[in-house]
Amino acid sequence: MTVRDTGTDDARVRVRPNPRGSRPRTKKRPEHADAVGAMVLAVDRGRYQLLTDDGTRVVGMKARELGRGGRIVVGDRVGLVGDVTGRKDTLARIVRVEERRSVLRRSAEDGDAAGVERVIVANADQLVIVTALADPEPRPRMVDRCLVAAYDAGMEPVLCLTKADLADPAPFLAQYEALAVPALVTSRVGEGIVGLEAVRAQLAGRVSVLVGHSGVGKSTLVNALVPEADRATGDVNVVTGRGRHTSSSAVALPLPGGGWAVDTPGVRSFGLSHIGADDLLRAFADLAAVAESCPRGCTHAEDAPDCALDEWVASGRAGTAGEARLASFRRLLAAKTGAAES
Repeated sequence: MTVRDTGTDDARVRVRPNPRGSRPRTKKRPEHADAVGAMVLAVDRGRYQLLTDDGTRVVGMKARELGRGGRIVVGDRVGLVGDVTGRKDTLARIVRVEERRSVLRRSAEDGDAAGVERVIVANADQLVIVTALADPEPRPRMVDRCLVAAYDAGMEPVLCLTKADLADPAPFLAQYEALAVPALVTSRVGEGIVGLEAVRAQLAGRVSVLVGHSGVGKSTLVNALVPEADRATGDVNVVTGRGRHTSSSAVALPLPGGGWAVDTPGVRSFGLSHIGADDLLRAFADLAAVAESCPRGCTHAEDAPDCALDEWVASGRAGTAGEARLASFRRLLAAKTGAAES
């Protein structure tokens, strides 16, 4: 038997056996071929609300073998092992996260975490940008930033304008005409919402993320779409003209007609430092084809020297639509680095 050298001859010193033994460590992980597929509905302090493929609601936790990296978010498709019955006080283990088909991200804008990107929702089909036409006043730069995020995520953007009973939506919609973004308009009449059926039709059968400033009526809209959701709603501050935060975390809610509505906390900024000009340009296929003739490193901004996009417009080849789309692209490009509150 091998005697461990304790560094002393004192007989009073006791040597504790190595609890880990001499078995070598291995990086090989179990394959979990029997893992049950599920979707993440909500995340709360290390606990995950999940819906398995057979329709069972389960609470789970992240398996130690996944490590600390790779944040799991609402919309993720995961593999579960352990107790997947959904019974009270039971926990399943998340042992696998499937490849994401879309990723909605934003980055921090200040503090020590400035520039660090954060995944908000995975595997969503469309980003529904909810903004009020009045009370509070619409903020086009915030809408522009959400459009940039949608294009970067590979999601279809949709404008949803609320409170049309207080202001005409036409002037606001005119700003986005060249982008051909689908637009939904709602208004309040008594306790009902006019235009709700059009919203239902747009969301049916798809995973849709709803984002917007606090006070724009997003939670009211979600409660109308999913009556049992009971999402908290809030009023607009008469002094600041801004709403107060009502939703504290993202949650995926099943729509009665099929599909999912992911309600997110009210946002006051949407950092986009992780997105480059070429990332945004990919959302404009016609402009991207022209930009292939740009000098290397071209920013495609309005002051970019020798940008092929300017020559394209000046020559008349772009036409009215192309000129308008270039203006929209550059406005979104400016919004990427501009103040979200303006």
